[in-house]
Amino acid sequence: MCAPAVSRLRTKEKLVNLQLTDKKAIVTGASRGIGRAVARQLALEGCDVAICARTEGPLQDAAAALAHESGRKVIPIVCDTLNADTIKHFVHTAARELGGLHIVVNNAARVGGTPGTIETVSDADVLRDFEEKVVGYLRTVQAAVPYLKQAGWGRVINISGGAGRAPGTAVSGGIRNIGTVNLTKSMANALGPYGINVNAVYPGQTITEATLERYAEQAQREGTTVEALHKAADERTVLKHVVTATDIGHFVAMLCSPLAIGVHGEAIGIDGGNRSDMHY
Repeated sequence: MCAPAVSRLRTKEKLVNLQLTDKKAIVTGASRGIGRAVARQLALEGCDVAICARTEGPLQDAAAALAHESGRKVIPIVCDTLNADTIKHFVHTAARELGGLHIVVNNAARVGGTPGTIETVSDADVLRDFEEKVVGYLRTVQAAVPYLKQAGWGRVINISGGAGRAPGTAVSGGIRNIGTVNLTKSMANALGPYGINVNAVYPGQTITEATLERYAEQAQREGTTVEALHKAADERTVLKHVVTATDIGHFVAMLCSPLAIGVHGEAIGIDGGNRSDMHY
């Protein structure tokens, strides 16, 4: 008597989807790393996606690979978030080519920011990092808002970083990341009434292409393997699993879903539970 009920439950579980089919998305800094993983997951969930980065070759390669894997439209557009004109060009071109815009994922910024302590960091480095990430995110959303309002529904996800919660002695990364979160809440307050949810995520240690490249160099120096270094890193974590860019892509796609309507103005850590601090 119980078997049919279990069978129906399992069938329903298989049918759950994020309701993102035919949504139009843009992802900045998406030629590799977290940005590419987010763009990939959105495309696999049925979105058409425009991606940007500073360097054309890797961007074109990423777009071709994602389009082939997902079967969706993936448009590469060169953009530098330090340049307001290229941001406007990216957003407007994307909206035109995609036929509208529903989702904005801000990710473009140099990983970690500029190294430097209170005593060594320069004004120019701090200002560059702040403009690239915080102001760059703001510019992107400003350009996208008319299209999101026209759609009557939207999602904005801002990728912050762990240094926003644990800055250590470096200055630039923490400043820009906590600024991103404050900006996120301001955006949420302003855009919520238009049906646009805005949230931020705090990635912690994350396995990306760059991480694997560093593992490869280390493995060669130490006479070991990339797999062994990866396994050792996993073993040092609470879950025995270092968060990957793919993990973050999955979570961001969930935040972009209409099903996530109740999550708004939040900053959510994605670090596998490895941090000891609490936020409530």
